[in-house]
Amino acid sequence: MSTLSTSHSDLTDASVQKVRAAIRSGSYTGHTAGLAAGKLQCNLAILPERYALDFLRFCQRNPKPCPVVGVSDSGDPYLPTLGRDINIRSDVSKYRVFTDGRLSDEVTNISKLWRDDLVTVALGCSFTFENALMRNGIPVRHIESGRNVPMFSSNIDLMPAGPFAGKMVVTMRPIPEAQVEDAREISARFPQAHGAPIGFGDPENIGIADLSKPQWGEAVQIKSGEVPVYWACGVTPQNVLLDAKLPLCITHSPGHMLISDVAEDAETTILQP
Repeated sequence: MSTLSTSHSDLTDASVQKVRAAIRSGSYTGHTAGLAAGKLQCNLAILPERYALDFLRFCQRNPKPCPVVGVSDSGDPYLPTLGRDINIRSDVSKYRVFTDGRLSDEVTNISKLWRDDLVTVALGCSFTFENALMRNGIPVRHIESGRNVPMFSSNIDLMPAGPFAGKMVVTMRPIPEAQVEDAREISARFPQAHGAPIGFGDPENIGIADLSKPQWGEAVQIKSGEVPVYWACGVTPQNVLLDAKLPLCITHSPGHMLISDVAEDAETTILQP
């Protein structure tokens, strides 16, 4: 594995193949916000096959935070429907490993952990629609600031399935008040990337005590005339998997997504030959 030598700014205008190559080599281990514009980014849940059906039921019942965009065959580390050369063991810049309901490690490669019974579930990510917001003149503060998006636990209940249940995690982006409706309409065009916001305004309405203290990611400035807008977040299944206390599950680290070859505005997430 090579030493860290590639910065986020080095990859800002790079192709998806170059970004994934930098991640695969170990030279880039940072967040993926703002990278590979135009390509679908994915949250990940990798879990033993015996839990996969219940987890997929959970995702089907909670499509806002858990929009399924790809599922691997059991024991197969490749995801050909999302990218012809994607190897899930190496193509995410940082992974989280959970053992018996606790975070046991954070790594940049999971080849040594791979097993024949593991199933990968890829879920849409809000990083995807951010490119569309910016193309339409709507600022995305964490990208402007070179930061990871702020993420918060909410008080919104999820529909349970099997051992999986919990509360929704949300992302927050400050949006100029006059552009909130535009942001809603634009993001609604990306249902496989969490779609339209789940709310805006007073954070206490969804159980957030302090927007300057996100549980994941980094805080961003909310300027005068801006409104905090909240979207469902793909960290939600991480919390749910943690609470289910599976003997093993692996996820992406918050903000460190799998970048696919699928266009962000594709009608289907199945890569066409």
